Amino acid sequence: MRSRPPFRADHVGSLLRPQQLVAAREQYREGHLSSEGLRAVEEAAIREAVAQQQDIGLQSVTDGEFRRAYWHVDFLTGFSNVEQVPSPVKVSFHSEAGDIEMQPSALRVSGRLGRPQPIFVDHFRFLKSIARALPKQTLPSPSILHFRGGRGAIDSKAYPDLEAFYDDLARLYAAEIADLAAAGCRYLQLDDVNLAYLCDPKFRDQARAIGEDPSQLPHRYARLINRSIAGRPADMVICLHLCRGNFESSWLAEGGYEPVAETLFNEIEADGYFLEYDSPRAGDFSPLRLVPRGKTVVLGLVTSKRAALEPAADLARRIDEAARHLPLEQLALSPQCGFASAGRGNKLSREEQFAKLRRVVEVARQVWGDS
Repeated sequence: MRSRPPFRADHVGSLLRPQQLVAAREQYREGHLSSEGLRAVEEAAIREAVAQQQDIGLQSVTDGEFRRAYWHVDFLTGFSNVEQVPSPVKVSFHSEAGDIEMQPSALRVSGRLGRPQPIFVDHFRFLKSIARALPKQTLPSPSILHFRGGRGAIDSKAYPDLEAFYDDLARLYAAEIADLAAAGCRYLQLDDVNLAYLCDPKFRDQARAIGEDPSQLPHRYARLINRSIAGRPADMVICLHLCRGNFESSWLAEGGYEPVAETLFNEIEADGYFLEYDSPRAGDFSPLRLVPRGKTVVLGLVTSKRAALEPAADLARRIDEAARHLPLEQLALSPQCGFASAGRGNKLSREEQFAKLRRVVEVARQVWGDS
């Protein structure tokens, strides 16, 4: 059995919210439930989710992101002068049932960034206190605060020089990671959609439209991520998760990893990568040839977007295909994304969600011989 993460059978993190948690959050928004009451419901739901992950046989567990409304907003608005605002543009999410047009929320930096207090550290402490398996904390990548709005979403009076913005952002992430480490966190995942979006020609065009160079942004983001994680303890494993959008079983971007692969695997100082590979929109496995020794790629072959369970033989065959480009000992298996990147999750049941995770454990045992 692999003793260091990422594990042969792993998962991205978010889970479908149980109905009692959905109801409690609505009662809280309406003023019918106190913050203490909401916290009690959250903790009960997290205890149950952790127990289910452990019973399946997963070596790492998360809190399902049950305390968040969105995978990224709750953390980033914990910084001073980061505001959630309406997006200036509509986007089309794509699904097997058709397109979903929506106007997503955006983020704006209205002044100098600050971190008045730790943001997710208490969340991690609770998770660690109830977990037998290794607790994993997920954070949005620091690149998220720049990519969606670029220079125009960052106050020019507070940051006339954008390098000062990157300096502050890296410093605040480093402080949060240091506090997580002090609380015992040894497995951290940064969720980054931007590098995957930059594999799609239409998003590269959108980057140009806001004055950014899509060929340079991956290098800029690599430096930002590296500065953010530079102070981690030697025994803390940090992985990067790439996603092409995950909203109610739909997605935004398409395109293989080739445009960012060299930077992703050889400039970013991560230990492993969770890569979406559940459909042809992610391209083929050939970019894995660029992964250096000592790094692990977790193949997201099991989709979190559909209820149908992947046949074990099909998953084993695709792992074998990937192993033609990267040695099997550097590979692992997971779903391609979480099951609920927002409060309203993907279109499958919680039972079907856990069946997917069981299949991941089952196939990992078959392929790598883990017990």
